[in-house]
Amino acid sequence: MYLITEQRLDLTALLEAVSHPGAGGIALFVGIVRDNNDGRQVHCLEYEAYDSAAEASLRKIGGEAEARWPGVRVAAGHRTGRLGIGEPSVIVAASAPHRAEAFEACRYVIDTLKAETPIWKKEVFEGGEVWIGEGA
Repeated sequence: MYLITEQRLDLTALLEAVSHPGAGGIALFVGIVRDNNDGRQVHCLEYEAYDSAAEASLRKIGGEAEARWPGVRVAAGHRTGRLGIGEPSVIVAASAPHRAEAFEACRYVIDTLKAETPIWKKEVFEGGEVWIGEGA
């Protein structure tokens, strides 16, 4: 399961997508909109994506993790649109027979997603707004 959506991310669905009898552990990363950055009071974040390319990127990255760590299953979702403080913007779930591989795969997916996936983030703060970084 890989998705780019304006809808609230469903943690249960992502967990179910990677759950199976051979999974001894599931590692999760949940990115949350926080209320501050670089000393500024943040009001919200706005995400934009080239949806089909972003979803293809998630699939590619998940496939790379699954090939790199045999037995791993990955699911990931990323929000687009305007998100308020405390809302999840991205969720990555990775299951594996053992916890080490689940943690490693989960970290690989979120780090690679942020570096490669065509998702852009605008921070709206007290007194202005700015596009942040290159990627999610």
